[in-house]
Amino acid sequence: MPVPKAELHLHIEGTLEPELAFALAARNGVTLPYADTDALREAYRFSDLQSFLDLYYGLMAVLRTAEDFTELADAYLERAAAQGVRHAEIFFDPQAHTARGVPIGTVIEGLTASLDRAEERYGVSTRLIMCFLRDESAESALATLEAAEPYLDRITGVGLDSAEVGHPPAKFREVYEEAARLGLRRVAHAGEEGPAAYVREALDVLGVERIDHGLRCMDDPDLVARLARERVPLTLCPLSNVRLRVIDTLADHPLRAMMSAGLLVTVNSDDPAYFGGYAGDNYDGVRDALGLTQDQLRELARNSFLASFLEDEEERRERYLAEVEAYEFGG
Repeated sequence: MPVPKAELHLHIEGTLEPELAFALAARNGVTLPYADTDALREAYRFSDLQSFLDLYYGLMAVLRTAEDFTELADAYLERAAAQGVRHAEIFFDPQAHTARGVPIGTVIEGLTASLDRAEERYGVSTRLIMCFLRDESAESALATLEAAEPYLDRITGVGLDSAEVGHPPAKFREVYEEAARLGLRRVAHAGEEGPAAYVREALDVLGVERIDHGLRCMDDPDLVARLARERVPLTLCPLSNVRLRVIDTLADHPLRAMMSAGLLVTVNSDDPAYFGGYAGDNYDGVRDALGLTQDQLRELARNSFLASFLEDEEERRERYLAEVEAYEFGG
């Protein structure tokens, strides 16, 4: 069994494997523009974030019913559990579905039908985080938050994702203020393709508690010092960074430098069906490419639980942390 870990940066729509995509397409009468699963996998070659997003949103057409979302989440949880994930805080993109005529309630009810039994079936505790698409309007984000209000007992927090460049965090100040008023936790993608300034803006304007990605913080030494001092978690996604050409190879990843700078970094899979691996695969990748020691891998696993939104379940978090400390690495 791999080292116990939490996954804090995972888009459930990004776990749609080609085999499931074709199965759902057949069930829902959707024609995909690919001859077979091999042809679809071949399309998973991206030049940048936007080329990925074009395929990512197009393939969502197969997700129509609550059952589809339940099956999608079940498939992820089974794979994640096999790779040592004990707790998952899962993103979903309601605007990408409501724009296609799928009601937000269908999405949430379908996902929670899986998440509500995740611990019993897979040994994985879960949280659900609703993301706003930053290349849509702030008004659309506000409308989405309003539509989600009947389901807020099932949602832990809000996030911000999709195309980053040209869509600074401050654009969503009002919806994040409303989310805070409603008692929701707040995270945001920043500093993936956007500049370090977007990381500062997410902290200072949106009041986020975690930064998703955040690689570009390394361009600003003062920001690095602040993130380390304030213990702001960063949810890194190494395989994603390579597939989206944010970095050239895993050997170029700044993870080691970020750890040396005292940053609270975690390793996650982002959109694993598209980027070549789930949480455990990302751990294996950085271990091999960066020569991480067992102590460093244990630190990453420990960080993942410390950075999670499990403060309200302190006994559970302490149990997970004890599992990390007791874990014996092979080899």
